[in-house]
Amino acid sequence: MSPRFSLLLSGRLAASVSRTSRIPICLRLAPHRTITANEKPLPKADEATPGPNQEQLPHVSEEAATMGKITGEGGPSLEQGTPVQEILKRDEALQEKAPKVMQEQIQSSSPNGTRSFSTCTRSRQEAMITFEDSGLQTPGHNFDLPALPLAANMHLKYRYAPIVKQVTNLLMRDGKLGVAQRNMAMILNHLRTASPPSVNPDRPLLPGSPPASHLPLNPILYLTLAIDSVAPLLRIRAQKGMAGGGVALQMPVPLALRQRRRQAVMWILDSASKKSHRGSGRGGFAQKVAEEVIAIIEGRSGVWDRRGGIHKLAVSARANLNSRRR
Repeated sequence: MSPRFSLLLSGRLAASVSRTSRIPICLRLAPHRTITANEKPLPKADEATPGPNQEQLPHVSEEAATMGKITGEGGPSLEQGTPVQEILKRDEALQEKAPKVMQEQIQSSSPNGTRSFSTCTRSRQEAMITFEDSGLQTPGHNFDLPALPLAANMHLKYRYAPIVKQVTNLLMRDGKLGVAQRNMAMILNHLRTASPPSVNPDRPLLPGSPPASHLPLNPILYLTLAIDSVAPLLRIRAQKGMAGGGVALQMPVPLALRQRRRQAVMWILDSASKKSHRGSGRGGFAQKVAEEVIAIIEGRSGVWDRRGGIHKLAVSARANLNSRRR
């Protein structure tokens, strides 16, 4: 080897020795040596000693049933459960803290072998109903299949009442159907929990309507009666050129059921939006709409005046029906 390479090698060795000498002795790591399973096998568990999850204690009811069977006193029934009265009979300290109804039941003598009630249901085998006992005609079904063809209102799309669906669509803003359905549920809940209204004889409702005290029992009927009572029968349409010279005449036009209800709901929502807020929260507008519906039933709402004005104008304009285009 040439002298130049030997000098470079000696310089590198000296540098490595100087670097290792700077590291403290306590931080120098000993060489790690792995121990294989052949050199030192793992300790085996003793088969005689049970593990932590073995030989667990039985349940309190099972232990009481076993002790009762040994002593002959009769323990709790594992299949049917133990009534509370039997547990109270065994412990006098609990009898003092029990309700008076149970204390009277314990004191009253009852025939042996009878129970007032049980803390669990019957066993699953007793509650099972076979296909022969059920009387079903189609095997594999718990209930009989519906008759075909299905009715028009049997679809999931038509699961709500028509008036509820129409009002929900009119309540919807910016395509938020969930918010509209929540407001609709709040309106029906307010009508159900409110006190019965008092009907104004000057503003009669539809003929054949139930008594006012029965309306909160059926909030959908409550809402339908209020809407149909103020729904207009006609609308006014301006017909151009009927009087000649481009002059428009007012023509009364009859409305269908959905059109009448839509106009009434729009009047109700407009009147409810003009009311002052009574508080904050997402249910404020729904509460105002429900209060407006109650005001219609009681004859206090301004929707009655709007309906009367449309009918008066239609009666005065019915003479224009006989006029012909000139």
